[in-house]
Amino acid sequence: MRKTLGLLALLFASALAHAGDAPSLPKLKLDPARVAVAGLSSGAYMATQAQIAYPEIFHGAALVAGGPYGCAGGQLATALGSCMKGTPAPDVGALVARARKQSAEGRIGELADLADAHVYLLHGRDDAMVAPSVAEAGARFYEALRDGVPGLKGMQVHDDGGRAFAHNLPVTGKGDDCGKSVSPFLGHCGFDAAGAIVAELFGKPAHAVAAPRGELRTFDQDALRPGGQDAFLADQGYLYLPPACAAGKPCGLLVVLHGCKQNAEAVGEAFVRDAGFNRWADAYDMAVLYPQARASFAPLNPQACWDWWGYSGADYDTRQGVQLRWLVDAVRALGLPPTTR
Repeated sequence: MRKTLGLLALLFASALAHAGDAPSLPKLKLDPARVAVAGLSSGAYMATQAQIAYPEIFHGAALVAGGPYGCAGGQLATALGSCMKGTPAPDVGALVARARKQSAEGRIGELADLADAHVYLLHGRDDAMVAPSVAEAGARFYEALRDGVPGLKGMQVHDDGGRAFAHNLPVTGKGDDCGKSVSPFLGHCGFDAAGAIVAELFGKPAHAVAAPRGELRTFDQDALRPGGQDAFLADQGYLYLPPACAAGKPCGLLVVLHGCKQNAEAVGEAFVRDAGFNRWADAYDMAVLYPQARASFAPLNPQACWDWWGYSGADYDTRQGVQLRWLVDAVRALGLPPTTR
């Protein structure tokens, strides 16, 4: 019995030491007008949830192989069918009506805050995981908001669905993985998706950068648990910090959300180093936050997807959702001014 207690104490101490290995997020001189979010697959669904729930914070969103906000309606079966295969097709009109109702109830942000938003929807013609028709429904959702909600005529929506690639994030260079969906889900298609994303969200760069010169750091994700509540994330996340941001100059922020089976536990640092965002971060004086979800069987999320169907709770896609609250706390920890709603 004494040996068992000693072993448990050792394991507990080891877990505490591991949790404390990563530092907290640094406080940056964050420009609130230059905060955006991007994601692939489940990360794309999470990105649209972040923007719609907090439009006053996330002024831009890039969705790669994702569908419309609220698509799953809290049902895994709907997520796997309508929201991935497009059978039946997502009801865009009903999803827009739901979003407007939620906004009126204060469950998500004020849709009027999308007035100057930039939305970029990128999806491949050869995607067999998330049907192109589902991604098109994502574009129709934003267009319906733009055309139907007063004051949103200035919202920019770019639907980029004509390129030939599978369920992955295209990167520069040529390879045999462009038409496949294989780990680490970075398709060498000769197209720099990261460069296209940051240009869509932040405008053309002032200059090009051949290679990243900043620092890729880990940080303690558990330290940001909202009210101590488990957000079903890994112990550590990643932050890429350009030299200018580290030196205290005004800095933008792009939150980049991995797809299912693309978290660091599954692919190592392949996504956070090789997706292409870090190089452009230097050119834009823009930090890149790479949060990490974790795999679990209770709740059922064995592929470390972001919650876009409700495994973290019924409020998963609202301002009460634990992962969305964690995400906003992380942005605030990085220096989002307290005057922002």
